[in-house]
Amino acid sequence: MELKKILIITYYWPPAGGPGVQRWLKFAKYLPENGWTPVIYTPENPSYPLLDESLVKDIPEGLEMVKTKIWEPYQLAEKLNKSNKKFKAGQFDVGSNQSWKSRLSIWVRGNFFIPDARVFWVKPSVKFLENYLKENKIDVVVTSGPPHSLHLIGLALKKTRPDLKWIADFRDPWTEISYYKHLKLTKTSDRKHRQLESEVFRNADITLATSYTDAENFRKNGANAICITNGFDEADATPQTRVSDDHQQRKFTLSYIGVLEQLRNPENLWKALDELVKANPDFAENFSLKFAGRIDDKILNSIEHSALKNHIANLGYLSHDKAIDEMQNSDVLLMTNFPNASSKGIIPGKIFEYLATGKQIISFGPDEADVARILEDTQAGKHFSYDETEKIKAFLLEKFDLWKSGQLAASTQNIEQFSRRNLTKRLAEILDGFF
Repeated sequence: MELKKILIITYYWPPAGGPGVQRWLKFAKYLPENGWTPVIYTPENPSYPLLDESLVKDIPEGLEMVKTKIWEPYQLAEKLNKSNKKFKAGQFDVGSNQSWKSRLSIWVRGNFFIPDARVFWVKPSVKFLENYLKENKIDVVVTSGPPHSLHLIGLALKKTRPDLKWIADFRDPWTEISYYKHLKLTKTSDRKHRQLESEVFRNADITLATSYTDAENFRKNGANAICITNGFDEADATPQTRVSDDHQQRKFTLSYIGVLEQLRNPENLWKALDELVKANPDFAENFSLKFAGRIDDKILNSIEHSALKNHIANLGYLSHDKAIDEMQNSDVLLMTNFPNASSKGIIPGKIFEYLATGKQIISFGPDEADVARILEDTQAGKHFSYDETEKIKAFLLEKFDLWKSGQLAASTQNIEQFSRRNLTKRLAEILDGFF
């Protein structure tokens, strides 16, 4: 039987690094097992904030790739202010860390490039894909954002081809994402963002969310929303238990893997660790704080001027494969989210790879977060708000004592629901429901 075809419109694709690329890379990997042939439409000359050549190996053999050129204004922005490089990854300075150049750049970004700076790819892509769809049989089209400008491609195609089956995949929210309020939007610009978001919700046949709360919020705003979370690939990592022979040769290691920007900085954790190191000589002698990824310079500088300065191992950005290894070589894994209540639906993609290691997780974010629900369901760790300190110290000391006695072992449960293969089966069931 001939497989149905799904056209996946995505900005992020290998060699792009980071979690944004992995969602549809993994779906594309397992969709053929479920009766669907993926076709990827992506920019020919993108400006990626991170590169990771190790992800290329996951591209299915013989996968059809369709590419067109894109123009992005980031080179101009970076000439104005070097810190504008953060914009590519949805990051920027906040509060007192903002210079006048940062404030100007943020205002330009929010008000002149709606919904984002990749918007210049929309019109040429619509023109190209209208012809492509006439010449090629495509059963379903998917747009994946951010950048949310890609949803405008799907919206335009849907308006010209009402029978087209279109799925809008929101890896992060649009107007509900935490940094939206920091974009210094005029009332006119804010209204434009919300109008476009509403059009996408109303016209997409299905809106995919990566969290339970986001799906609920999207439905309240008129979307036919379904949650399919991100996950872990069994081929990348499996739970392991620390080998007892080398236990005393290693330190009790708390690791953060990934990108950490100022809006998700767990200052109360650094305070708790600073106090533990000062007050507990045994903890101080055996503790290591490891970073593997891109850590904001101002966060790193603050930690290095505390009692933690001699306990830091900063490995810099690592390939996905090496990042998995560093997760396995840790004892507790750190995850952070934006502190405001509107972000409780954000589930950082790294939590699922953290789960696959079997290691304990310490998480920070708003109360009643979806992450807390996952950690409780899987017995994988503890979620804290940004105003707790003593409970954090108690949690870390509990894990440290278990580590000292050699009893800090893998203990997660119910994680198979988050495997990429099982998540792709669920996606395929949704796709099959169109026919």
